[in-house]
Amino acid sequence: MTGIIKVTQKNLMVFSGRAHPELADQVAEELGIDLVPTSAYDFANGEIYVRYEESVRGSDAFVIQSHTAPINEWIMEHLIMVDALKRASAKQITVVLPFYGYARQDKKHRGREPISARLMADLFKTAGADRLMAVDLHTAQIQGFFDGPVDHLMAMPILAEYVERHYGHQQLAVVSPDAGRIRVAEQWSERLGGAPLAFIHKTRDLNRPNESVANRVVGGVEGRICVLVDDMIDTAGTITKAADALVAAGAAGVVIAATHAILSGPAVDRLKNCTAAEVIVTDTLPIAADREFDKLTVLSIAPLISRAIKEVFEDGSVTSLFEGQA
Repeated sequence: MTGIIKVTQKNLMVFSGRAHPELADQVAEELGIDLVPTSAYDFANGEIYVRYEESVRGSDAFVIQSHTAPINEWIMEHLIMVDALKRASAKQITVVLPFYGYARQDKKHRGREPISARLMADLFKTAGADRLMAVDLHTAQIQGFFDGPVDHLMAMPILAEYVERHYGHQQLAVVSPDAGRIRVAEQWSERLGGAPLAFIHKTRDLNRPNESVANRVVGGVEGRICVLVDDMIDTAGTITKAADALVAAGAAGVVIAATHAILSGPAVDRLKNCTAAEVIVTDTLPIAADREFDKLTVLSIAPLISRAIKEVFEDGSVTSLFEGQA
């Protein structure tokens, strides 16, 4: 009796939650496919319902959701979407997190605190995720929180290419807003042709979140355009104080470059009125029309995410997207 070998064709399917559908649409367009039609709504008491409108059996599923405000609602929807895929027999489920919620809670600063970033990874694993894909995690150690592959995508090449194009003809310095992000600033320095490094020495009160005091600039910035780099801008207190400190130290100008534009509370007013000439971000998070302002430049992250999805789906190398950078 001759054995029959059944060859199953791989099937790429991309799904979107309701937090940032514009980004998911762009990713699907880059991939040349349509998003899977999904029914999602809230019950009267706030519970979330999700159902996919076509079969997902045997698919390689990529489910995209940006963890933006109201963040807990969108995280819950993301988990429910993964659970629905698992129960509908998707073959492989990759959770795509343009912004990973709770990433700043990656360690215990004091006793009796949670490590919420680890809890997030555990929740997605329990829901049925096989793989995570995230853009610019707050700390690299979060990759180790998930029991499975984690693709850590970096927006720096996209941001740096823009800076090179618009400011590369001037003398630049790369500045980290605190000592903890020097490694990221070093990568920027290498990309910008060995631009000198500096950082802002600051203190932070653990009892007052989103507040810091910029103390002094460490490094030579006088007469240079300073590229102030960070992974996120939340209330913009830290980054705007750092920009003011750089100008006070003799910088010729300041450009802010960050991946995630959270822009909570007073952020827009602070950025509008600070000494930075331009604020460059990506669209990992949705930016409402009333949060936009003249010196804000938003770059698309969709080409990066779509290329990473393509590499994962085709069993290629995500690392190759970053020219060997770890």
